[in-house]
Amino acid sequence: MKRRFAISILVGTLAAFSMMTANAANLLDTIVSQKTLRVAVPVDYPPYGYVGGDMVPQGLDIDVANLLGEKLGAKVTLVPVTAPNRVPYLQTGKADMTISSLGKTAERAKVIDYSIAYAPFFDAVFGGAKTPAKSYAELGGKTVSVTRGSMQDEELTRLAPNAEVKRFEDNNSTISAFLSGQTQLTAIGTTVAAAMQQKHPGLDLQLKVILSNSPCYVGMPKGQPELVNKVNEILRAAKADGTLDKISQKWLGAPAGDLPE
Repeated sequence: MKRRFAISILVGTLAAFSMMTANAANLLDTIVSQKTLRVAVPVDYPPYGYVGGDMVPQGLDIDVANLLGEKLGAKVTLVPVTAPNRVPYLQTGKADMTISSLGKTAERAKVIDYSIAYAPFFDAVFGGAKTPAKSYAELGGKTVSVTRGSMQDEELTRLAPNAEVKRFEDNNSTISAFLSGQTQLTAIGTTVAAAMQQKHPGLDLQLKVILSNSPCYVGMPKGQPELVNKVNEILRAAKADGTLDKISQKWLGAPAGDLPE
């Protein structure tokens, strides 16, 4: 009888362990059942993620994390990460996903899976509403401030050879030239444009022409197709109803636009 009892306990324990393992293997089920979503986010990289004056993380990535949490019916737990550890946190189970202006690379794709893109990360030409410039050709003859030797300088020189480029030695001088009216337009990165708008509320700054774009993706652990499919479903719906455009406009000063699948 003792032996049968011990065997019964062992069988029950193995069954419970198998059930726990199966549940743990399906991360989406775990998130939904526990109503908790752990998201690795940046807190030192505005406007994608940073700590505000109230010491609460905010930014584009945080808004997207909250959107996914809402649609999954889960409370979002933000896990601060830096660029070097945002992928290892997924691999070691410290986060369920990372939303940290993560670009897609062949090396990363070997160890994590990606969602469709949720936000742009671009270099672009910005300017006021009264300066029309919807193409590289329309930049011809217009003055554009840019930081000498930067990626924006290289891109602008290659794509808009007829633009009247005014080169400056640092970002502050490039921005000041535009703000003071020395140039009609300025070629800068996403983060710089967002910082300008935060520093100068009401600034007439619109995206004119994109020079380059390396979109942001949600990173997830390998072997979680259900989670990847669900996240993609949510992001596609947010693209269709304009939610991603609104989030991007809020933080980047430009809509998300036509993001890759």
